[in-house]
Amino acid sequence: MTAATTVHLSRSEPDDAGRAPVGASRAYAFLLFLGGLVGLAASAVLTFDKLRILENPSYVPSCNLNPVISCGSVMRTDQAEVFGFPNPLLGLAAFGALTAIGAGLLSGAAYRRWFWLGLNAGTALGVVFVHWLVDQALYDIGALCPYCMVVWATVVVLFWYTTLHNLRSGVIPVGPRLAVAVREAARYHWALPVLWAAVIALLVLNRFWYYWSTLL
Repeated sequence: MTAATTVHLSRSEPDDAGRAPVGASRAYAFLLFLGGLVGLAASAVLTFDKLRILENPSYVPSCNLNPVISCGSVMRTDQAEVFGFPNPLLGLAAFGALTAIGAGLLSGAAYRRWFWLGLNAGTALGVVFVHWLVDQALYDIGALCPYCMVVWATVVVLFWYTTLHNLRSGVIPVGPRLAVAVREAARYHWALPVLWAAVIALLVLNRFWYYWSTLL
């Protein structure tokens, strides 16, 4: 058996979970790449502003627009450093990795099942963290950061479409009945992100209604 034949057979063998590497559609790959870039850009701006605040406590970020839309108010809280360092540093690492994964998929890469499950778990943890930050911003801090909200939306969208990809590709196995629901979810894939955005918008409107009403 030649070396070339040996390589060919090793590539055709299933992975340790009994599955061959799984690729992705160009639409999902592009979404992952673009979402990673958007999140990376927002995290970079937040990191820059946080460093400026550390250097000069009186520094006013450009996104301080009013008492409600105030990045500086958010950045100066304990919630902005949950793990002992500025939260945007997490974004730089996570969104940088997502951008690289998306670029790989656009180039034709395929990943094993454990990788896809890890990506799904990572985005799920991101969603949990995001919703904790939403709760803190609305009901404890009492201020909103536009770049943070961009990160919130990006994380939720990437989690949703990663989950949908894993369900449709068989990375997450489902039974016949659930498969029908997955097909319907894929058909109306835009509905959940839009519903989430609408709920967040209503919560923001309700929480800061006293301020908005003074502007009318």
